[in-house]
Amino acid sequence: MKSVLIAALAAATGLAAPAAAHGPVRLKVELAQVLDASPDEVWATIGRFDDMSWLPGVARTELTADSPSATEPDKSTRILHLEADAGDPAITEQLTKWQPEKRCYAYRITQVDVAVLPVTNYASTLCVNDEGGKARVVWKGGFYRGYPNNDPPPDQNDETALKAVTGIYQAGLDALAGKFGAVR
Repeated sequence: MKSVLIAALAAATGLAAPAAAHGPVRLKVELAQVLDASPDEVWATIGRFDDMSWLPGVARTELTADSPSATEPDKSTRILHLEADAGDPAITEQLTKWQPEKRCYAYRITQVDVAVLPVTNYASTLCVNDEGGKARVVWKGGFYRGYPNNDPPPDQNDETALKAVTGIYQAGLDALAGKFGAVR
């Protein structure tokens, strides 16, 4: 019995070291806000892939020259030009799913400087659901921290990535609540 316990302990210890050296895990953020407006009213504001004027911090949105329209998954690409004192920080995103009948779309970041947004492999969905005639906006995303290896610098670790994405989502939901009113 003692040898079985020692073998089990040795096996568990052997598995722990590789797990710690594995690297980052996929992080997730999901925020929601019920607004005092119909789902269609809110979708009219946020449902255009080529218009992020409702999101604080975005100075302007443009479709790339090779985008045939703002509604074709895997072909529509937007550039978010961010408000800044210097330079032209930008985030490039590609539409991956377009479901206007469900008031929902999905996108992924294809290009961003980790100094602007400390994430990699970012994908997100933005949906407006009907909750008793009111709009429930659900914004969720999955991503990795900006530094893909072990021992990330403080400005590219899990906590920083989570804080940055949460801050963007909350700012957007707060702006919508300011425009339409929040139910709860």
